[in-house]
Amino acid sequence: MRIVVTGGQGLLGTEVVRRLEARGATTTSASRRTGVDLATGAGLEAALHGADCVIHAAVNHWRHRTVNLGGTRRLINILADQPAPPHIVYISIVGCDRSPFRYYRAKHASELVLERSKLPVTVVRATQFHTLVATVARVVTRGPLGFVPRGMSFQPCDHRWVAAEIADLALGLAPSGYHRAADLAGPERVSLADAAAFIRAEKGKPAPRLITFPPVGGTLRAYEAGVNLPGPDVKIGGSSFRGFWMAAQSGAAPVRQ
Repeated sequence: MRIVVTGGQGLLGTEVVRRLEARGATTTSASRRTGVDLATGAGLEAALHGADCVIHAAVNHWRHRTVNLGGTRRLINILADQPAPPHIVYISIVGCDRSPFRYYRAKHASELVLERSKLPVTVVRATQFHTLVATVARVVTRGPLGFVPRGMSFQPCDHRWVAAEIADLALGLAPSGYHRAADLAGPERVSLADAAAFIRAEKGKPAPRLITFPPVGGTLRAYEAGVNLPGPDVKIGGSSFRGFWMAAQSGAAPVRQ
């Protein structure tokens, strides 16, 4: 089975490729490093040729329309011309349809164009990765102070577990049309304040003195409302936020950021 992974050299894509190859699949990593540019379409058609499945994991946090949405449209246009289009597995974000954050809006717009494509598509939404929550916790911490928007919390997940779930979907039966798989989330809900305290504690530093402020703007208000948190039908798995970083600190689970 030949599987193409867009964004195959990113944090998630690298882990997806590793797991697929361990299970005997032939993989092609499609990224700018391998000569594939979703923004222009350069190299994309050649990379997709002969694929049995395409895992669309490529993202750009700044070029929302040209890469995230535009790249998805280019991928659809190429695959729609094939006599037997491959299964597309698209990785999205929990709550992307309820947040005004531009990156999330582009993810949801990509879901919609995939749904309208009539191609065999599986969309799987995941909550934020542990690595992202740790990055946000570091950004809001300045020396001994932590500047935290009120009500901001996460239920983050281990990207390695998400990669395993995606590999299962890719190697399984393709749907006849558009399908939403169960959302994915980790086992532990963590406030941003707790995350900031934990990250500092792992470095032997005291918890920051918190300075909280009301959420300003639609994106922070959406986080306060919990749109990024999973619903009741979510699939829970992988390590907890604390367990992930404790394992990384002990050397048991190397983490690429």
